[in-house]
Amino acid sequence: MTMEWPNSDPTPADRRLHTRFCDLVGVRYPIVQTGMGWVAGSRLTAATAQAGGLGIIAAAPMTYDQMVDAIAEVRAATDEPFGVNLRTDAADVDRRVDCLIAEGVRVASFAQAPGQAIVERLKEAGVVVIPTIGAARHAAKVAEWGVDAVIAQGAEGGGHTGLVPTSILVPQVLDALEGSGVALVAAGGFTDGRGLAAALAWGADAVAMGTRFLLTTDSDVPDEVKSVYLATPVTGTVVTRAVDGAPQRVVATDVVARLERSRVLAFPRAALNALRFRRLTSTPLRELLAEGLRMKRSSEMTWSQVAMAANAPMLTRATMVEGRSEVGILPTGQGVGAIAELPTCAELIDRTVAEATAALDRLTGRGVDPAVGE
Repeated sequence: MTMEWPNSDPTPADRRLHTRFCDLVGVRYPIVQTGMGWVAGSRLTAATAQAGGLGIIAAAPMTYDQMVDAIAEVRAATDEPFGVNLRTDAADVDRRVDCLIAEGVRVASFAQAPGQAIVERLKEAGVVVIPTIGAARHAAKVAEWGVDAVIAQGAEGGGHTGLVPTSILVPQVLDALEGSGVALVAAGGFTDGRGLAAALAWGADAVAMGTRFLLTTDSDVPDEVKSVYLATPVTGTVVTRAVDGAPQRVVATDVVARLERSRVLAFPRAALNALRFRRLTSTPLRELLAEGLRMKRSSEMTWSQVAMAANAPMLTRATMVEGRSEVGILPTGQGVGAIAELPTCAELIDRTVAEATAALDRLTGRGVDPAVGE
């Protein structure tokens, strides 16, 4: 099954920025806005898509009906292709996959490996499959399953992240994918066009940015929370396991410090948050328990870690939706310290493209008088 995707101007003026990723997903520029939970809603996704990048709806914290509504809202705002991020361990993941296929969504992204059966279903329907990975061996595995691209997120990335810096991870993943035809999207620490040019020089096909898109006027994150982000220096982030048991990069706040000091209370606090998340999403208790069992069986997580996995959604929602940074966490990439203002998505993407073009000109000597240099 082949899908046609509208794009009034599919090729940028500078063809050096037109990569195979652009052709794969039907966008003008090799720039991805990641599916950040509680952040990447329909407005941000549509604004990114309309500006020429790939916007991705964060459907993981949404109910099924909320996801359907978000897809419809993006469709009403733009004719450009976009994606939806799903949780592979969600109780209704099969139903959500069916929805993406029925709605003709261009891209399905996953924070975890989706499994070969899901990959095959989506690809058979013409949906582009893009999981996020943090190690070369994971890239090789999902390539065997037939994914179309991977987002390789280095340690500088926000939220759940690994230990390998982006500059080391990307070349390793490129080597692991050699000959597979799988495109590579570099993520972790990218905030501008110089980063895009650097990623292309490494051999990546695109870059993905989360925090940079969070800090735009098209993001629905409350202004007071954006102010906290803008005041955070490059050294103002920390990787902690106190939130949900897995390494997660967040802004170093008093809340995080308290979580680190009170790990003895982690299990009961996380169990309470699990029940709060159930009420918020209208998830039946039976489904919540069944999902916990699936998580336990599909990983090496302890029961304490399974319960703690409910911490992140509630603590993130407190800041990103309710604006209560004094009680929640602020997931962020390390590049937050390089961001000082709030452009629109269109301004951000146009500037990123211009910066990348200028950087590539410097590398190739284009536009420089050889007699006088720059």
